[in-house]
Amino acid sequence: MRFDMHCHTKEGSPDGRITLADQVRLLKEKGYQGILITDHNSYDAYRHYLKHKHEPVFRDFIVLKGIEYDTIDAGHILVIMPEHVKLPILELRGLPVRLLTEIVHFFGGILGPAHPCGEKYLSLCGTRRYRKNPSVLRGFDFMETFNACESPESNADAAALARRLSLPGLGGSDTHKADGVGFGYTELPDGISSESQLIRCIREKHPTCSGGHYYHGTTKERIGSLNNLLVYSFWFYNKAAALPRFFQRRLALREYHQLSERVS
Repeated sequence: MRFDMHCHTKEGSPDGRITLADQVRLLKEKGYQGILITDHNSYDAYRHYLKHKHEPVFRDFIVLKGIEYDTIDAGHILVIMPEHVKLPILELRGLPVRLLTEIVHFFGGILGPAHPCGEKYLSLCGTRRYRKNPSVLRGFDFMETFNACESPESNADAAALARRLSLPGLGGSDTHKADGVGFGYTELPDGISSESQLIRCIREKHPTCSGGHYYHGTTKERIGSLNNLLVYSFWFYNKAAALPRFFQRRLALREYHQLSERVS
């Protein structure tokens, strides 16, 4: 089965320029069997899918729920939770990666860094958190080893890291626009139709294959050297954007700790 495991939509990401339905239509035309929605800190596109899943465009196609979470200290992390788990805290950006890992695993999910060897602040290996404590890698369940919007060097370094850690490698387009649909893929064993099955497949390290073609319509390619300013400004944006949700995260964390204590 061929999935795009890193996609953004108009319904779920502020910078998304293509609807979920249009993306699914294009992926079906290119021979894909499924998609993992990974909008930034949002499940809105998946909620939209649940309301419209009986429409013809979604027939004979697997749509799974994921998220690209913006941590406060380790860049972007891809998270996949079981289908029955709904955690509001995953839509509240700004958790440190250590706590994110603890919460995701407690509720039966898996996680791995998006474009781990990509640009500074957005990617794990470019953060101070990783440089100070590389053992953070031990908490991950997979690695994104092909991202169509990254460079060949970045993907090669990510694949080498995954091999060293014996982690499954996933691939996706990271598309935000129609002309980038289907540029990256992950090949998975047949029969995966739910998040729980995907989680089991990755945890048990069933064979996966990632690859695709490189997309050359990214913002960083269009603006050239100005992209450096954009990358550095992300650090300030990430800190500022996390502040308004501080008390919501605090309340959600209190509920999580109470639940974990009861379970223990």
